[in-house]
Amino acid sequence: MKISNRRSSTGGRRTSAAVALSAVLALTATACGDDGSGGAGGDKGAEGSGTGKIVFWDNNGGVRTDIWKEIIADFEKANPDIKVEYVGIPSTDYQSKVDTAIQGGGLPDVGGVGAAMLAGFAAQGALEPLDDRLGKSSLNSKLNEDMVASLKAASGGDGKLYSIPTSANNGVLYYRTDLFKKAGLDEPTTWHKFYEAADKLTNAKKNEFGYTIRGGAGSIAQALDAMYGQSGITSFWNGDKTTVNDPKNVAALEKYAALYKKVTPAADLNNDFTKMVAQWDSGTIGMLNHNLGSYQDHVKALGTDKFRGIPQPVGSDGKRVQVSNPVDGIGLFKSSKNKEATWKFIEFATSHEENSKFNESAGQVPANNDAAKDAWISKAEPTKLAAAALTDGSTTIVQLPYYLPDWNTISKADNEPNFQKLLNGDLSAKEFLDTMADQLNEAQAEWKQRNG
Repeated sequence: MKISNRRSSTGGRRTSAAVALSAVLALTATACGDDGSGGAGGDKGAEGSGTGKIVFWDNNGGVRTDIWKEIIADFEKANPDIKVEYVGIPSTDYQSKVDTAIQGGGLPDVGGVGAAMLAGFAAQGALEPLDDRLGKSSLNSKLNEDMVASLKAASGGDGKLYSIPTSANNGVLYYRTDLFKKAGLDEPTTWHKFYEAADKLTNAKKNEFGYTIRGGAGSIAQALDAMYGQSGITSFWNGDKTTVNDPKNVAALEKYAALYKKVTPAADLNNDFTKMVAQWDSGTIGMLNHNLGSYQDHVKALGTDKFRGIPQPVGSDGKRVQVSNPVDGIGLFKSSKNKEATWKFIEFATSHEENSKFNESAGQVPANNDAAKDAWISKAEPTKLAAAALTDGSTTIVQLPYYLPDWNTISKADNEPNFQKLLNGDLSAKEFLDTMADQLNEAQAEWKQRNG
């Protein structure tokens, strides 16, 4: 089956988001603050009075709504002359909402800006550089240097900081210790043991499966993690060409995609992370690849004695390779008419106490260095193990090209439908990866041309 590699231009992609404007008019109308916030990308905004109302868009609405409302309540108590309007947006809709507001107006004062979306927003002139504000802030030298560096690297090439990090959300292999013990299986610390367990724990007639694969929204990052983890390739680029379609990666993806419907539920084809996590928590599925963000969901559903969350399996050489999970953060939109009050909120939300509170709820690694020393981390085993794996030399990280303005579109809208075709057998792993490689090589060439 032949697939066209032709794709729309970068500019066409961005402006196409405006077509969806009518679908979000209600949202953007509520996002316009009384102080004049709610501009479009490129608007210069103003410092404002430092009081009044600001609008915050949560990039993981629903999942993180409760903890953000708690932080907002703390902030408003400490700053009674500032009111924060919360707007929760599901993670799957967030980029399109922001892109539409950049083109047509209605941007908030502040919102979630993780590494995966940062370059696209920055390229459209929507974000305020935060280097000077951070340098004069109580947060200066209090934030994890690697997370700050990751967000600077993801900015698109100008080396500026457009988002203050809140957390790192590492990939984790969750497995049911009770099911493994019953089947006499070893912990899935290697890819060989992972595949062995996936097969042995499957009894489709009893609705028992060894693994749940992510086939819906967000599928590409998980597939890349499994692919590079098995191939052992440690760089996303070889010169100016991507390694995604290296023969070793093709073979690894073939093996991984073959798990679908053999050792996984058929429903996995359309599962985003919320459906996948809910399915694992309520069923008899042996293993789940997700990130630290779902740890608390598993605790609520299963307790702490029926599962573990461990770093990704190691290869046959004993080495672990993982793709970089995006650092999350919050950014100040340039069009804000109340930047002084907005920065106060960003400072507060990433302070020791509030950043610790947020990450304990989310089960993620805190960006605030003081928060990262708090006692709860030693009790949250997956977070503790993930943090150790990043610092003990056991893990090599393949840095994904978040700096490419097209990265989020290529890794989502352009290829998630093709990944479903791959799972269904309508597309080979080589065709899938060759298509993605062509898109990435073109995007890289365009980026290098713009940035000299």
